[in-house]
Amino acid sequence: MEIAIIAHDGKKAEMVSFLMKHLDVLHNKNIELVSTGTTGLHTEKAGLKVQRFHSGPYGGDAEIAARVVQGLTKMVLFFRDPLDKHPHEPDVNMLLRLCDVHNIPLATNPATAELLIKSL
Repeated sequence: MEIAIIAHDGKKAEMVSFLMKHLDVLHNKNIELVSTGTTGLHTEKAGLKVQRFHSGPYGGDAEIAARVVQGLTKMVLFFRDPLDKHPHEPDVNMLLRLCDVHNIPLATNPATAELLIKSL
């Protein structure tokens, strides 16, 4: 099962911490991680395997949205920072909309991500 992970700059450490907390689920359920570039770099530095795409502002959100449309990505964990401005907000909104259109489970914070991971 492919899960996309994305985190705004202020949430990247929180994403890595979340993934490390749930290593057993990631390994036992044969989860394949894909991510935007910088989030993926942080994830790799923590020792996890992840397929990295471009950084969000350079099209990474759109690349993951395309995988949602193609039916490849089955869940999206996107730790958003609601208190900061993001220059690529239209791409973010497109990804969120496509998750809704294609009925893809989407978590935008750790509490919701926890529920989704526990459902696996």
